[in-house]
Amino acid sequence: MLRIGAHVSISRSKTGSDSSSPPYDDIRNAVHRQVEIDGNCGQIFTHSPQVWQDPSFDDEEAELFRRETEENLDGPWVIHSSYLVNLCTPKDDLREKSVDSMQKEVDAAEKLGVEYVNVHLGAHTGAGVDGGLENAASALDELEIPEGVTVLLESDAGAGTKLGGDFEHLARVLDMSEQDLDVCIDTAHAFAAGYDLSSTVGVENTLREFDDVVGLEHLQCIHLNDSKHECGTNKDEHAHVGEGHIGEEGMRALVTHPDLEDVPFVLETPTEDGKSFAWNVERVKEFREEQATV
Repeated sequence: MLRIGAHVSISRSKTGSDSSSPPYDDIRNAVHRQVEIDGNCGQIFTHSPQVWQDPSFDDEEAELFRRETEENLDGPWVIHSSYLVNLCTPKDDLREKSVDSMQKEVDAAEKLGVEYVNVHLGAHTGAGVDGGLENAASALDELEIPEGVTVLLESDAGAGTKLGGDFEHLARVLDMSEQDLDVCIDTAHAFAAGYDLSSTVGVENTLREFDDVVGLEHLQCIHLNDSKHECGTNKDEHAHVGEGHIGEEGMRALVTHPDLEDVPFVLETPTEDGKSFAWNVERVKEFREEQATV
């Protein structure tokens, strides 16, 4: 079954001006937004990702969110952690804030019935690759992750001292950590980090390398984004599906690959050029449908 959705807002306002838009004053708007774009899974921030802030919703809101999700979506939901979280940091104060933020996110996930919390490893900022990866693993080990919640390590574009651009980085943290962790590949990030996903052969080779280094059994989510920049540039800027340098062949190969048949795809595509999340969802569905008729 194709599971496709987008990263939608949990803004506490009506999702539209039409009369069919529910007048919810809670995070159920995220469910409605997913339905509006014809998605069946998705991702959210529990708060602004640009500030240190705690998730804020009460037990009733959480229960209603769970109920609306069960009635309208196939799942899963993913919570994306704050952009400020840096698990690789050698700085004690930033590490403490990062661990505290992640603990609140995994607790929120349990409350909302969300299966995954997605996080970037962060930047080692002088600690070196080995030191940064060790910092990340030990920081993750400080978490008390509730049963039913899994932390996903997201692949990175690899700019500067950021880690996670190399599949080996992800594999090493999985090995070093005592937690049961899994992985999310962002296609734009992987492409920017040097993994060529622009052709059927390139996708096959990349997935084979991922399987050899990390293991496909650890791949639980894909952020499906095309790239506005060429392969290996370390530039993280997303494009519509099939409209960037990964292109139509690469995107089609990804969403129709048999090893990815049951992996949820979450869009983080831009809203520009008159193309919305709904346009991208429809394009992915068309690729799958075309494959089915071959």
